[in-house]
Amino acid sequence: MFHDFLNLLYPRLCYICGTDLLKNEQVVCTSCLHDLPVTNYHLDNDNPVKKVFYGRVPIVYATALLHFRKKAAVQQLIHELKYRGKEEIGVFFGRWLGAELSESEKFTGVDLVIPVPLHPSKLKERGYNQVTRFGQEIAHSLNAEFSEEILIKTTATKTQTLKDRISRWGKIEETLHLEQPHKAEGKHILLVDDLVTTGATLEACAHKLLEIPKTSISIATMAITD
Repeated sequence: MFHDFLNLLYPRLCYICGTDLLKNEQVVCTSCLHDLPVTNYHLDNDNPVKKVFYGRVPIVYATALLHFRKKAAVQQLIHELKYRGKEEIGVFFGRWLGAELSESEKFTGVDLVIPVPLHPSKLKERGYNQVTRFGQEIAHSLNAEFSEEILIKTTATKTQTLKDRISRWGKIEETLHLEQPHKAEGKHILLVDDLVTTGATLEACAHKLLEIPKTSISIATMAITD
C-alpha cells in the first residue's frame, strides 16, 4: 500500500513512451522493452564490436547490448542516463547485460571490471560517471571485482569530430594514467563504456591497461552505432 501511495505522488513512468510502469517493470515498459534492438553479440565472437578494434588493439572478447540509432529509443535512454541523472538506466542495462554475460563461457573468466574514466572536473560537473552503475552490475553478475581507481583520466579533453576521434587516439591515451597497476596484474579486464562509435576512447584505454603485465582486455558497452 505504501508503494502504491508513493506511485501516486511520484509515478514511475517508462523512459521511452511515458506510460505508467507496472510493479514488475523497471525503467521501460514491457512493450518498449520488446522493441529495443538487441544485438546478441555476446554469442558471436566475430561480431561488429570486436571488428572495430581489429588491427588496433588486441581484444579477447567484445560485445554491445543494443544497436544505437539516432532519434531512436536507445539514444533517448542513454541521453537520460548521461545528462539527466537517471542512473537507474545504467543499473538496468548492467543487470540485463550482466545476466547474459554470466551465461557465456567467454566472459565468465573476467576478473576485473573497469569503466572508461571521466576527468575529475567533468565528474564534479555531472556528479557521476554514467558507466559506473552499469559496470558495477556487470561485475556483480560475473563475480568479478570492480574498480575506478586503477585507470584515471588526468587531462580533460574536448569532444572531437569523427575524423579527430579516429586519428587522435594516441592523444587520448596521453590523458590517461595508471594508479596501483599491480592490482590488475595478470587479470582479465572487462572495459565498459556506454557507446562504441569509432572506438578511439576504448582503444586508448585498452592500450593503457595493456601496459600492466600479463593483462588481457575484453570490452562491453551499452550500445554500438550502426
